[in-house]
Amino acid sequence: MNFAERFIRFLCGLALLALVACAPTPQREGTGEFIDDTIITGKVKAALVADPDLKATQINVETFKGTVQLSGFVPAEHIGRAVSLVRRIDGVKDVKNDMVPKR
Repeated sequence: MNFAERFIRFLCGLALLALVACAPTPQREGTGEFIDDTIITGKVKAALVADPDLKATQINVETFKGTVQLSGFVPAEHIGRAVSLVRRIDGVKDVKNDMVPKR
């Protein structure tokens, strides 16, 4: 086995390792899912900012595999409106409401 063959095998092993490292698991997103979730988060934040009745700065948004989690202390009347607004956005599979009514 000469140097060129060893080098090619080494490169193939690195490529295989890179492919396995990018694979998604139940607790971790793959690269494509991460990009999709980033786009969904951007759409959700834009929709919340565009709504004149909601105070978007008080709502935190996190997305994992299409499930959007909303959290923060917001007025009680804004919670239902925010959840229904987010449910209508393309790509959102589910909405987890962790918002707490502000007194």
